[in-house]
Amino acid sequence: MRHVVLFHSVYGLRPAVRAAADRLRAAGHQVTTPDLYGVPATDTVEEGFALLDKVGQEVVLDRARAGLRDLPPATVLAGFSMGAGVAGALLAERPDAAGLLLLHGTGGAPDAVRAGLPVQLHLADPDPYDAPDEVDEWQQALTDAGADLTVYRYPGVGHLFTDPDLAEHSPDATAATWPRVLAFLAAC
Repeated sequence: MRHVVLFHSVYGLRPAVRAAADRLRAAGHQVTTPDLYGVPATDTVEEGFALLDKVGQEVVLDRARAGLRDLPPATVLAGFSMGAGVAGALLAERPDAAGLLLLHGTGGAPDAVRAGLPVQLHLADPDPYDAPDEVDEWQQALTDAGADLTVYRYPGVGHLFTDPDLAEHSPDATAATWPRVLAFLAAC
């Protein structure tokens, strides 16, 4: 059993994030899903980016930190898309994190990755927000840092392919993702 903090995408705290948290809880994990915006989720990615601009990246990170405040140091940092970036950004502040689980995004710069850190990435191939050459560079940087990295690429799917409420949802890719996530958490 692991403590997991699961950060939402630019859309906000959507039902898909809550459902993912429930799936992880059903497997015995304790999951926290902070609301990084403090307002209802949006219906479009454009509205999500507008909301992120309005709320501001620093407020988002402060809310993420608040969501982590009472969690043990060995919490798994996880996120969907923008939330993967939040998880990656907070890794430097959580050097004892049990793992880094990135869904639909690379999580930004790997500066804080320690040798042996379990990292798992699930990404559309190609992904409109993570260019293949940037993903390759990110992957090489994590490998060079000694991370225990596993990358799953899902050809021909949309960016947030695990969200059943979006047109880009892929039932097959989603069905492949969750057992891999559960195995990752069991091994962290």
